[in-house]
Amino acid sequence: MQKKRHTITKRKLRSSYATSIISISLVLFLLGLVGLLLLNTKRLSIHIKENIGFSVILKDEAKEVDIIRLQKNLDAKEYVKSTDYITREEAARETAEELGEDFIEFLGYNPLPASIDVKFYAAYANPDSIDAIEKELQRFEEVDEIMYHESLIHLVNENVRKISLIILAFSGLLFFIAVALVNNTIRLSVYARRFLINTMQLVGATHSFIRKPFLFKSAEHGIYASVIAILLLIGVIYLIQKEFMEVISFRDIDILAILFIIVIFLGIVLNWISTYFAINKYLRMKSDDLYY
Repeated sequence: MQKKRHTITKRKLRSSYATSIISISLVLFLLGLVGLLLLNTKRLSIHIKENIGFSVILKDEAKEVDIIRLQKNLDAKEYVKSTDYITREEAARETAEELGEDFIEFLGYNPLPASIDVKFYAAYANPDSIDAIEKELQRFEEVDEIMYHESLIHLVNENVRKISLIILAFSGLLFFIAVALVNNTIRLSVYARRFLINTMQLVGATHSFIRKPFLFKSAEHGIYASVIAILLLIGVIYLIQKEFMEVISFRDIDILAILFIIVIFLGIVLNWISTYFAINKYLRMKSDDLYY
């Protein structure tokens, strides 16, 4: 009978440990996602801004050699990330694919001009810089006009700033919630062993002696939970890198290393601190109060 009771107790403890580790790993996973977002906020902002650009519409009489020289001139500019020369034929082919019919056959001629698509570095993707760049490019003889979405540039810059503040506020809120969840999970786990703590006190064990195994076990569980959270994060990164390779990928060893170290650190520290305070509560509690 005693053996059976001991087996049931061990089973309950394992179940309690497993529930605690899984709960904490999910909380750490959420914190890891927010950390991943925060660490990549700047890169995401740069990625969005560097996809903003404008089309340099070229004059019909511009010679091929002059256009190539202009493109090389643009590539040498400090504010230009990339350029793409689109000939009249390429422009016509792309437009025909979008329309789903050959408009040249209908019109009898190709009305589309050649152009150079220009993408800027993020530091120059703002209204003031683009206005200055536009005036500079209009001085070239081959340039007919500059086309870009001015309202889109204003919108992107404004939204990037707002989104950064929202992400920061959301991260702070989620961290507070995560700490509360970890704390409650640990408290429930320690609550299940409150009578064991009381028994150890009754036989004369010191507070530090009672705390030590709980704190070591808590740190161990924190490591297990961190490893599970990291594996989940690796799975998420694997899925999203296919669509956002320029924003995050497994090649970003420095960012991933920082993220995983933070997850492990939080897993151990949050568990350890929550366990410390939860045990102290029951160490100060009278035997009669343990039943409430």
